[in-house]
Amino acid sequence: MKSETSKLLDKAMRAIRAAEVLLDKGDAEFAAGRAYYAMFYVAEAMLGENEMKFQKHGGVHGAFGEQFVRSGMVDKKFHRWLLDAFDRRIQSDYGLDAVVTVEEARLMVIQAKEFLEEGRRHVTG
Repeated sequence: MKSETSKLLDKAMRAIRAAEVLLDKGDAEFAAGRAYYAMFYVAEAMLGENEMKFQKHGGVHGAFGEQFVRSGMVDKKFHRWLLDAFDRRIQSDYGLDAVVTVEEARLMVIQAKEFLEEGRRHVTG
């Protein structure tokens, strides 16, 4: 595993921990953002192991779908979770009204944990 991959997976774990702390304080919107970034870092790590780097979130999202979902390497639910979490993060970061419930954010954290485990499984063989 590349050093950068390891650092991204560690960053994903820290983002999950931060999301859990935010959830404990009832801050669903910011917890959702951290859950999204955890998934994003895992996707970046997986792509980076294949020498693929992108400047924009959309590039990561698209390449993750192409490289890992369409090829059958990972279940399509991971791509759906990544895209849905991105939408929630955008709504939470830029919207003025609360749009993410604590229950929704909690589910995103659970998904982020599973995404991280899938990423670790993938990069360690």
